[in-house]
Amino acid sequence: MSLKPSEIMDFYDIAMRPPAASSCCAVNPWKSRLALNFKAIASSTTWVSLPDIAQVRRALGVPACRKFADGTDFFTLPILVDSSTNSTIGDSFDIAVYLQRTYPASGAGDLFPPQVLDFTFDHDFPLWAPPLSERKETEYEEYSKFNTLIDAAFTAHVGLMGYYLPLDSEASKDEFVRRAGVTSWEDFEVKGEEREKLKESFHLMLGDLAKLFSRDTTGPFLLGKQASYADLIVGGWLHMMRGTLPNNEWQEARGWHGGIFGHLYDGLEKYAEVK
Repeated sequence: MSLKPSEIMDFYDIAMRPPAASSCCAVNPWKSRLALNFKAIASSTTWVSLPDIAQVRRALGVPACRKFADGTDFFTLPILVDSSTNSTIGDSFDIAVYLQRTYPASGAGDLFPPQVLDFTFDHDFPLWAPPLSERKETEYEEYSKFNTLIDAAFTAHVGLMGYYLPLDSEASKDEFVRRAGVTSWEDFEVKGEEREKLKESFHLMLGDLAKLFSRDTTGPFLLGKQASYADLIVGGWLHMMRGTLPNNEWQEARGWHGGIFGHLYDGLEKYAEVK
């Protein structure tokens, strides 16, 4: 295994309004971007509009990694193409596992250091929320379960963010509405008392998660000064929050629970370059 790939990897992310490098906020591509930068691996981003994702995945021979409730394919991103090994991976967790297995010593080292990630969550999702990936058993089972639970916990509160998603075109908005099974973009808006109740629930959920980050206070990460893929999982959602929440709500959330998640976001900035 080589320390780094011999060629620049191709990375596919969901296009947001121009400039995409500033507005990008799709959760799972952000998890992979953080992982690529953690591993100090050169990559180049191709921005794909929402209506074109299915065609791009099919053209690259990457099957859908999620299903709608009716069993039909849910096509989304990221995708990573590593021409050095003729590998194409179409799921954020699988991308992290691939990077660790193929380039174990690259960059900041181990994405999956041993740790106990005892976070639990059980809550209903908004009816329009996208489906979660179903994961099979993996050698990084603790991280896999954490990824699923974190996605569930934030997805339950994605109603705070969906209306503000900065998609790149009306066609993309129409596709998002179609996928969500709603009648118009206005259906995503959550305001007034309903929004305050959802914010309160979000605050409580993040309080439970903050307890995990409080075990080691030597740094902003779960293992103190050592970042791991678990931090990047949460970081992907923090970038979604930063890119969608009204600025006053983002600043408020950054400061919740002693500023734990603001410190985490800032601590991950060194891995946040958009290439």
